[in-house]
Amino acid sequence: MRGSEPGSDVLDAFCDSLWLEDGLSYNTLESYRSDLEQFGQWLAKQKQQKQYDNILIAATHSDLLTFLAHKVSVRVKASTTSRELSSLKRFYRFLLREGKIRVDPSLNIDAPRLPRSLPASLTEADVEALLNAPDVGAPLGLRDRTMLEVLYASGLRVSELISLESAQISLNMGVVRVIGKGGKERLTPLGEEALEWVSRYVKEIRSSLLGGRLSNALFVTSRGSAMTRQAFWYLIKRYARQAGIATPLSPHTLRHAFATHLLNHGADLRVVQLLLGHADISTTQIYTHVARERLKRLHAMHHPRG
Repeated sequence: MRGSEPGSDVLDAFCDSLWLEDGLSYNTLESYRSDLEQFGQWLAKQKQQKQYDNILIAATHSDLLTFLAHKVSVRVKASTTSRELSSLKRFYRFLLREGKIRVDPSLNIDAPRLPRSLPASLTEADVEALLNAPDVGAPLGLRDRTMLEVLYASGLRVSELISLESAQISLNMGVVRVIGKGGKERLTPLGEEALEWVSRYVKEIRSSLLGGRLSNALFVTSRGSAMTRQAFWYLIKRYARQAGIATPLSPHTLRHAFATHLLNHGADLRVVQLLLGHADISTTQIYTHVARERLKRLHAMHHPRG
């Protein structure tokens, strides 16, 4: 509930500004709030105060450095600390803009250096096994196969997939209109295989799953409601086990496979950027490292002096 926690007034105002400026999702806003509440609670404990609304506003450069040092001392992951620092920087820029502080205490604090990790991906054979795992003779199996096909064919985020509405896919044009982060729209083509599965699902299964109920959601459950992220993630893990896939999976695994396989087959990085909906090409460039690792392995395997 808004306003139920100490310091919630200033956090409410900050989250409202994020929503108005960037159209961020509820989960993202709650992540910002959680980071700032955690800092406020830690700082209140250090200062031995119960209310931390003013503490957040009065925090100093030294307070932030001490908090980050505490995170390092208790072995919090560098990626988590980096995210928390990003939340703090955004918050104090907001306070400065609103005239609530005169000096930004987060200035000149660098994020911890993050190790460059390559996204876990699947081989094309792994993807084929995963796509073939659902029993398409059963209504839910056909739905699941269709969702997996669309995910791999389009590179959608799982959140984008489960929020798709029927009107967003054009079977005639072979494209899906995606509402991505910050409410930004992009058009992504679907291959013939995925389009055939969508057409079959819509014609044969969707109405029976709805059972006379109305829903704008393209993919629905047996109760006629929209699929949740958690439920679909559970399905992916179940089908991966069925397919005998040992590669560690994440909700983005098929998205990573989509990007990696496109690059492996010669796609331009800018095209992959557009298809993934990345605002900055530097976000997409990590996939060139994935493709480069594959090239190095192939060279080592097949070149006479590899």
